[in-house]
Amino acid sequence: DAGCGSGRLTAELLGLLPEGRVIAIDRSANMVAEARANLADFGDRVRVIQADVGHLTLADVGEPVDLIFSTATFHWIRDHNALFRGLHGVLKPGGLLSAQCGGGPNLELLLARATAMMRTPELAEYFDGWDGPWEFADDVTTANRLQDAGFTNITPWLYEAPTPMADADAYGTFLANVILGEHMIRLPDAKRQPFVDALVAGAATEDPPFVFDYWRLNMRANRPIDS
Repeated sequence: DAGCGSGRLTAELLGLLPEGRVIAIDRSANMVAEARANLADFGDRVRVIQADVGHLTLADVGEPVDLIFSTATFHWIRDHNALFRGLHGVLKPGGLLSAQCGGGPNLELLLARATAMMRTPELAEYFDGWDGPWEFADDVTTANRLQDAGFTNITPWLYEAPTPMADADAYGTFLANVILGEHMIRLPDAKRQPFVDALVAGAATEDPPFVFDYWRLNMRANRPIDS
C-alpha cells in the first residue's frame, strides 16, 4: 500500500487477502505511527514502514512484491518518472501496479482562482518561485511514463468525480485543511482566512455552488514477466 496514511484502506486490503501480507508505506512519521496503531490487530500480516514512495527502492521494501496498490497519493509526487521507475523496481516479474490519484483537469476551476490570487501584489511574495505541490498528469502522459519505466499492459483512464459540499462552511473547512494545506503554511496567519474566504466566495457563484471538480486518474500496469 503505497501512501497508506492512517491505514484505513490497508485494513481493507488485508481483509481481501486473508492469506496474504501487506507492506504499508508512508513518508510521514505521524501517519506511520497512526497506521501501526490502527493495524496492530493484524499482527505479522502487515508491516508498516516509513519511506519516500516517490523514490522507492527494494532496500526500503525488503522484498519484491506481487501488487502495488495506491490511492490519493501519486498526485502529491512531482516526479512521476522517478516514481514509476522505483515502483517497477520493487515489483516481482509479472507483478501488478493498480493505483488512483488526481489527474488531468483536477480542481481546474478552484486552482485557476487560487493561482490568480497568488499572483496579486498582496500575496505574490509568499508564492514566488513555487508552482504548487501536485502533479496532475493526464492519461496519455501517464501511459508514456509507465512505458518508459519498463511497464507493460498499461491501461490509464481519467474520469470526472465532482464532490459537492453541504455548504460554504464545509467547503471552506475542507479547502483549508485538506486541499490547500501546503498553500496555507506559506501564508502568515493574518492572510490565511481571507485567502480561504475569497475562494469560498468564488465557489458560491458556480452552478451548483460548493462543488470540488475532482478528476481521477486510474492506472493499471504490469512489470513484464521476463524482466
